[in-house]
Amino acid sequence: MGRTSDADERLMTAALDLMWEESYGAVSIDDICQRAKVKKGSFYYFFESKSDLAVAALDRSAKDQKVVWDEQFSPGKSPLDRIRARADYTYQKQAEIKSRTGKVLGCPLCSLGSEICNQDERIRLKIQEILAGKTKYFESAIRDAQALGMIGPGDAAAKARCVLALYEGLITQARIHNDAEILRDLGELMLAHLHAKCPEAQVA
Repeated sequence: MGRTSDADERLMTAALDLMWEESYGAVSIDDICQRAKVKKGSFYYFFESKSDLAVAALDRSAKDQKVVWDEQFSPGKSPLDRIRARADYTYQKQAEIKSRTGKVLGCPLCSLGSEICNQDERIRLKIQEILAGKTKYFESAIRDAQALGMIGPGDAAAKARCVLALYEGLITQARIHNDAEILRDLGELMLAHLHAKCPEAQVA
């Protein structure tokens, strides 16, 4: 008979939410269990430590988010529209969170990574892996845009890393200032950084 408990899923969700809302260091295993409505003994049935839980939760979240990224960066869309789609989603998400909680929470990966990267190698490597995956989406869009003459020639991988840095940097600024409106023009700022040309301008 298969397992019916979803305690591990609830623990991962609670851990991600709490670490995003507060910080890794501020959240205890007791806090996570209380939010998840799971007994502490059950926590240790599934996970050896808070670090172990964090890695598992990040991995699960990345797999869930892959569906969203795949849709936004669908090859059926114009390369520039893929970048805009991601930026628009990010602005809307952060604005919704601000409206609901009063806080712009920013990127959980960068918040957790900047806090814990020198303390926990497993968490650092997992975040590095996830961010590398995000970079690949931008790189693919940039390569396709270069092929269509929408973005100039050059190292697409390097351009993608720079665009991701701009993307994550502005999200962090929005968190610091608690102002989601910083992200309203995120897409156009990213395309301006790439010196992107719209199709109409290219024809002209």
